[in-house]
Order: sequence, then structure tokens, then C-alpha cells
Amino acid sequence: MASAPHLSSAPRLSVRNITKSFGTHQVLRGISLDAHDGDVISLLGASGSGKSTFLRCINMLEIADAGEIVVDGETIAMTQRGGRMVPADRGQVDRMRSELGMVFQSFNLWSHMTILENIIEGPVHVLKRPRAECIAEAEALLEKVGIAGKRHAYPAHLSGGQQQRAAIARSLAMKPKVMLFDEPTSALDPELVGEVLRVMRALAEEGMTMLVVTHEMSFARTVSNRVIFMKSGEIDCDGAPDTVFADGASPAFRQFIGNFGG
Repeated sequence: MASAPHLSSAPRLSVRNITKSFGTHQVLRGISLDAHDGDVISLLGASGSGKSTFLRCINMLEIADAGEIVVDGETIAMTQRGGRMVPADRGQVDRMRSELGMVFQSFNLWSHMTILENIIEGPVHVLKRPRAECIAEAEALLEKVGIAGKRHAYPAHLSGGQQQRAAIARSLAMKPKVMLFDEPTSALDPELVGEVLRVMRALAEEGMTMLVVTHEMSFARTVSNRVIFMKSGEIDCDGAPDTVFADGASPAFRQFIGNFGG
């Protein structure tokens, strides 16, 4: 299990009263959370509960209708334009995104680039770092996630599990302050899930701050130090895994984990 955070420290990520609607359908109804250094927070919930939309709002891939996002003490500036909220400073959003690593369920690797090229693209062209330095760090990251031998391969020549590990390495290359995982194993064949979860477990043990949308109940129980169960765009349960998975959890959560044999 991840180590408990230092509650006296300022949150690495703070989200306040995030709301989001698509047309007349309200997907998020005022979600708030703080993530401190070393927190591993698993976000659970049925399909349509708002988990992935919440992550996308944090990373500004979707723009929340209201609320506040603070990364390492810096608030993402928003303004109203044409009756809707938009970022006040696109440069700030680009910079903040580099501090919020995002791993998607569908890998999102660039198919025309080798794995090594995928990983150095951001550090070289966004962070403007020396290419040779970025290559050395990328090779170390590929070693870390167990696919060093695939550095010159293209994504299509890798298994799903290898592609997802490459995607994790690509996010880590930006040296993010928080990692956001949006159901990182849901597109994988069952036999490949474990290799991705092992990498995530290692990151947790190293103290990486992580928000993980997942249906992997074992990961939520044993790696997270906090579990949040979302229902209909709201937080239904929030607490340590031992508490949330105990009999004191809500009826909705008990029904949810019953579907997984939990």
C-alpha cells in the first residue's frame, strides 16, 4: 500500500467543486479532492458515474463549467467567454499539462514514431531539453518499465501491455508532479493486465502521486491509500481502502463491488 501522505503539507493537487454538463446532462456535480505527495487515489464507479470526465477536467482536456484546479500551489486561471468558462492563459494550460501526466486506456502513442521517439517528443519539443539528455533518460525509463529492447520498434509491433508501458514511460519523461491514469488496463487482454499493474505498483512504492480510474479491485485495495467511489457525478464514499471496502461502505458501493466478486 502507498505510504500515508504528510497531512501538514500543501496538496500537490487540489480540486474544488468541479461541475460539468454535456447539454442537459450533468456529469459532475461539485467534486472536490486533495492529493498530497505520495497519495495513490483509486477512483471507482460504474460506467457513466463521471470518473473519466473528472480526470479529463483536471487535465483540461474537458473544460469544467465551474470549480477550481490548483497544481502544486498554482491555480489554473479561467475566464468567461461567450457564456462559458475557458482558460485565461493557454500557455499556462500547456505548462500545467506537462505537470499532470495522463495515461489513457487506448495508449495514444504516435504510430509513425518509434517507441523511443514517442518518449522524447515531449521533453525535446515542449520542454526544450537537449536531445541527447532526453534520449538517455528515455532509455532509462524504458528499462524501468521493462521494454528496453523495444526502443526502436513502432507501436504496431508491440503488445497492448507493452504499448501501455511505453505510454507510462512517455508520461514520466515529462517529470510530472501527478500522474492521472484513465482505466489503463481496460483495453488489455487479461493476461497483459498484470505487467501494467506491476509498473504502477512500483511507481506507487517510489512515492509518485497518482489518481487512478480503475476497475482493478485488487489494486484499489492493496496499492491505494485512498479509495473514492463515484455515483451519478458525486462522491458516494471516500476513505482508506480498509474502511471503504468494509461493511460500513454504502449500499451502492457494496452492490458495485459485488459485480467484481469483491
